[in-house]
Amino acid sequence: MYQPKFYNPEIDLLLEAFLTLKTKEEMMRFLEDVCTIKEITDMGQRFAVAKLLHEKIPYHTIVDQTTASTATISRVNKSLVYGAEGYITALSRLHKNI
Repeated sequence: MYQPKFYNPEIDLLLEAFLTLKTKEEMMRFLEDVCTIKEITDMGQRFAVAKLLHEKIPYHTIVDQTTASTATISRVNKSLVYGAEGYITALSRLHKNI
């Protein structure tokens, strides 16, 4: 199992909790309890940016569509290229389900 250096028992418990959720409504309710509204919207924006980058959409178009800063777009791109492949896994599974 992949475990980053910061992994700990609390994170393991959080991951187990995520895996129990079965619907979008359950996930949204959980996220509202665990995260701030800003954290949830920021995660949504980053994932939208990742999707557009994965589709090879240019930065300026991504800025227009998401209002994300170029710094955010650059960080997400770095994760897509050098990260733990979480974005790639989720994007490929979403693509298969559409």
